[in-house]
Amino acid sequence: MAEPVNNRPKIERQQRRGFSGDVAALAGFVGTSGAAQLPALCEPRLPGVNLASWGAARREEIEATLLRHGAILFRGFDVKGVADFDACVQAMSGGAVHYNFRASPRTQVDNRFNVYTSTDYPANERIFPHNEHSYSPVFPLQLYFYCEVPAATGGETPLGDTRALLRRIRPDVRERFVSRGIMYVRNYGDGMGLPWQTVFQTDDRAEVERYCREVGITPEWKPGDRLRTRVVGPAVVKHPQTREDVWFNHATFFHALTLPESARDRLLAEFSEQDLPQNTFYGDGSPIEPDVIRYLQDIYRDVMTEFPWQAGDVVLLDNMLVLHARNSFTGPRRVLTAMARPQKSAELERPAS
Repeated sequence: MAEPVNNRPKIERQQRRGFSGDVAALAGFVGTSGAAQLPALCEPRLPGVNLASWGAARREEIEATLLRHGAILFRGFDVKGVADFDACVQAMSGGAVHYNFRASPRTQVDNRFNVYTSTDYPANERIFPHNEHSYSPVFPLQLYFYCEVPAATGGETPLGDTRALLRRIRPDVRERFVSRGIMYVRNYGDGMGLPWQTVFQTDDRAEVERYCREVGITPEWKPGDRLRTRVVGPAVVKHPQTREDVWFNHATFFHALTLPESARDRLLAEFSEQDLPQNTFYGDGSPIEPDVIRYLQDIYRDVMTEFPWQAGDVVLLDNMLVLHARNSFTGPRRVLTAMARPQKSAELERPAS
């Protein structure tokens, strides 16, 4: 989803405690903002270090570092192509999972691996900050990016700390979302957005209904082989490992006000708010106030930081602790993604309302 320009913080490095052993070190941070330093930078001390082999031997250290910082950039390792990238995901997170209940246009780059283009949105569009699949009853706890070809200009993947974001949200706004939750309404087959056959990876209505029933989505078939789905989810949940409260939802990202103004006006001239390709409401179905969405948009942008991609970079995110976005770019950018460790939203503890 395209969004307005955000500020670009400077690049800065600071020394921090490194990993054990003599082949790699946590060398500092790449990118700063007023709220957080992201991502932690891990570089090998020697050339030619295979990231999958190195990472397999240090999963506990990587996990601890990830929970502390939220994101790690592995730079300077020997990662050459899709197969190497998939091996990294297997070694450090137990393997990549299939992209189900889709929202972003993506292409699976090799049918042997669950590795996808990060997004197929046009190069001139920015993508607003979000947590991957936070609208879904099942989401990945960990998210990987691999830069095969950096853009000629732009194309950064800004990152932001959800813990910092939650601290900035006014108590009255937070409590409103905590007590009421968020309803995600999506429409498929109306000429905009992804068709339901792509979203659910099937053309069998019964299979769609089975999946929805299993994960708590309410489907509604409309005339002309069109589909609407509704699902209600939380705004704030506790991280299953750190036990911290985190702001984890798509309320802002999916809301009509986060669309580019020209696209929003065009869609609202044709569709009601319930019939847009995607939109969000409070959990009881009532509208989220426009001033609240704009307030949240500003906070999202304020917590983001970015760094320039280099060929061979691999980034590992804790998807609940760190937001990601995408800047517009020029040139043949190719950044791939993989998702790991599926988590059911219903199994997460929620703060008391």
